[in-house]
Amino acid sequence: MLLKNASHIALIAALGGFLFGFEVSVISGAEQTIQQLWKLDSFWLGFTVASSLIGTVLGSIAVGKPAQSYGRKPVLFTIAILYLVSALGCAAASSWLFFVLFRFLGGVAVGASSVVGPMYIAEIAPAHNRGRLAGMFQLNIVGGILVAYLTNYLLAGYGGNDSWRYMLAVMAVPALLFFLLLFLIPESPRWLIGKGFDKEGRQVFERLGQLSVLQEISLTAKDKTETGRKESLFNGKYKKPVFYAVLLAMFNQLSGINAILYYAPRVFAMAGFDQADAFQQSVFIGLANFVCTILAMGIIDRIGRKKLLLIGAAGMTLFLILTASAFGSMHESGSQNPFILVYIVGFIAFFAFSQGAVIWVFISEIFPNAVRSQGSALGSFTHWIMAAIISWLFPIIVESDPLGGFYSFVFYGIMMLLSFLFIWRVMPETKGKSLEQIQAELGIK
Repeated sequence: MLLKNASHIALIAALGGFLFGFEVSVISGAEQTIQQLWKLDSFWLGFTVASSLIGTVLGSIAVGKPAQSYGRKPVLFTIAILYLVSALGCAAASSWLFFVLFRFLGGVAVGASSVVGPMYIAEIAPAHNRGRLAGMFQLNIVGGILVAYLTNYLLAGYGGNDSWRYMLAVMAVPALLFFLLLFLIPESPRWLIGKGFDKEGRQVFERLGQLSVLQEISLTAKDKTETGRKESLFNGKYKKPVFYAVLLAMFNQLSGINAILYYAPRVFAMAGFDQADAFQQSVFIGLANFVCTILAMGIIDRIGRKKLLLIGAAGMTLFLILTASAFGSMHESGSQNPFILVYIVGFIAFFAFSQGAVIWVFISEIFPNAVRSQGSALGSFTHWIMAAIISWLFPIIVESDPLGGFYSFVFYGIMMLLSFLFIWRVMPETKGKSLEQIQAELGIK
């Protein structure tokens, strides 16, 4: 029995985002124990953490073709299985090599999920609330982050030296639930129509109460031919959406968000908090992330994507510079600076309210049907290659220089200032428009 409500369908598809958030954050509770267990220096610790992100790069760039050829739904099933295997494999790993391997598989799932989840939701959502429904993916990401930090805090010390295994094993539960719930959702109607299954696509739109969309989707030979001939994303026709997707994805990671999410307890330890407090402060990050994402989801279809991004870029710049200043003053005084918690939570709040809420929505909107899977894959690939670089370098920088924290956050602050200028002067607004209207306004014929 397939669901008929677009909101319920979007929520199930967005569970891939919950696993995405959990997978990328749960390592924060385990990375210091793993470093001691396998005697890793800062370079190899960075590689171990980034191994998941290397997987996301592969998953994001490789998933476009299967999603276009076989459909969105079969790929979502595969993603659920990868999440389950990764959770159990990492928890049971007997050696560093096996741990890295299963982390890599989890990363492949994250990368693929970051492409297919938002793309699928955008294709089944009505235009008037597509931002809110596509934003469910991001809301689930931050929900996964919050649950990961919370379970890390609750399980810290449980099982002695093996507490990290329990932290990582928890993800198997939502992964199995995601797999089972996928049986309740339909295939993307736009994918069905693009592949020539007009009747089946029409039936899905009818079930969703969106038959009017068929008037905007060109069911002509031209539209089907464009999809069927596997048109290249880089033929010059799509240079605007390619430019927007790549730049927004780069700035998303140049904010330093994943350095904070992956190394939150370490960051707070650098600020002078003891281990128990460091785990507890991470929960505050998760809460701020979750609450501000909910706020953004409530207004994204009213005030638009661009205004959210501008507000967020200004706030992030401020709090990143304040964080850098706090680390600099700590180096001079040698004492704990409790304000670092306030500054980082402030940064997280503005990130969640803007970049976090908008990126997957915007990237899934700006590409036409013929190349949406390729375009979404490109945006996700850019996002994850930058995430891998930032997350790999962060422990090397902060362990190699007493002012490493200061330098890192100054750099992130400068990048967010540049992102403000890019958003203000270049980015288009997409709120309230059908996917086909956005395509027309970008001059894509």
